Amino acid sequence: MACPSCGSGRRASERVYGPDLMLAVCDAGRTTGLRHYFYGGNPGVAGELSDKLTTRFPGLQIVGTFTPPFRPLDPAETVALRTDVARTRPDVIWVGLSTPKQERFMAEHWRNLDAGVLIGVGAAFDFHSGRVRQAPRWIQRSGFEWLFRLCMEPRRLGPRYLKTNPLFVLRVLAQKLGLKKYPMD
Repeated sequence: MACPSCGSGRRASERVYGPDLMLAVCDAGRTTGLRHYFYGGNPGVAGELSDKLTTRFPGLQIVGTFTPPFRPLDPAETVALRTDVARTRPDVIWVGLSTPKQERFMAEHWRNLDAGVLIGVGAAFDFHSGRVRQAPRWIQRSGFEWLFRLCMEPRRLGPRYLKTNPLFVLRVLAQKLGLKKYPMD
């Protein structure tokens, strides 16, 4: 069945919102003893997140946190992360970095981390730790959460959105027009 919104021939799918997925898995995982690890955020965010979630979900097992630098890990940091993950044996590593950094991190490290699964959740760490206000549900559902977030953090997100959003629109148009080479590749 073709996706009704884009006509691409792909099946229509619903959005899986990372912050909601994180809460649902943390809650449900308490009954099975699921072990969680937080990778990402500014200094102190993962600890605050751990405190808030263990208060909200008694019995939640958070076995470790790692706050990376704002650059790729160097070899010593990579070894430290691998050692900590091997020691704590998490079932889920929640990766709270910006896009595409979290996707690059997971693609590079998933084979070498002794964990069940890595899940990228973007700004969920900031939202659930209380550091950044989350968009109301109606804004999330409307597709304009990016605009809400831009208004909340213009200095940090403005340069990123001014580059990536127009590029996204151009690539969608190129795909609709059937162009083989996308603009700005």
